[in-house]
Amino acid sequence: MSVPQSIQEQIQSLEPSAIIELFQLQLTQEINGIDDTLYYHAGTNELSADIVFAGVTYSAAPIEAEGFELSGKGALPRPTMRVANAAGAISTLLVLYNPLRAKVTRIRTCKKFLDAVNFDGGTNPTADSTAKFEDEIWYIDRVASENLQFVEFELVSKLDLTNLRLPRRQIVEHCQWEYRSKFCGYTGSGYFDLNDQPTTQDNDKCAKKISSCEKRFTSGDLPFGGFPGARLQI
Repeated sequence: MSVPQSIQEQIQSLEPSAIIELFQLQLTQEINGIDDTLYYHAGTNELSADIVFAGVTYSAAPIEAEGFELSGKGALPRPTMRVANAAGAISTLLVLYNPLRAKVTRIRTCKKFLDAVNFDGGTNPTADSTAKFEDEIWYIDRVASENLQFVEFELVSKLDLTNLRLPRRQIVEHCQWEYRSKFCGYTGSGYFDLNDQPTTQDNDKCAKKISSCEKRFTSGDLPFGGFPGARLQI
C-alpha cells in the first residue's frame, strides 16, 4: 500500500495531526434502486461540524466503524459500520432502497490537510487533497443489526463480494422491480407518492412497499418483487 510522504511524516511525528476518517456511500440504480452518493464523517477528533476535503462536503453523523485491520490468519476482514438511526431515518432508507452491495469508500487523512474553508479565516497553508492514506473500498454484505438506536452494516471486500454465490434475486423486504417496468407491470393512471398518497403524474413514485403495490393493483395477484418479513425489525 502506497502512503504519501506527507502522511508518513505525520505518522512518525512526535505530535501528529489528528487522523480524520471519511466515508462515501454510493448507491446505484441498477443495484440499489437509486443513483445517489452520501458523504459522512464520524464527527470525532473534536470536529462536530461538516468537513470539506478535496472540495467535497462530508456531513457530521454518529458513525462507528471498526474491524478494518488485517489479521495474520489469512482471512480478509469483515468490518462493521454502525450508523445512528435517529427518528428511524436509516430504517426508512432500508425500506425504500436495497442497501446490499452498495459501495463504501473509507478515506483517511489528517486534520492539517483539510480544505482551508474548515479553518478560521478560511486559510490553511497545509491544505492538500492528495495527502491521504490509500482509499479502501468495501461493499455492504448484510444488515447485521437494526434497532431504534442504530443500524449496523457488515462490509466485505470486493474479492469476497466476487466470490459470493448470490441468487439473481436477493431476499430483501422491499420490491426490487423498476417502477412501471415490464416486471412491475403497472401501467395505470393512478398516481401515488412515497407515502402512498394520491398525487400528480409528475410526482408519481413507488415506495417499493407491499402497501404501494396494493394501492395500484386492487384485484388479482400482486407482482410484488420483494419478500415481506425478510428483514426483522428489533
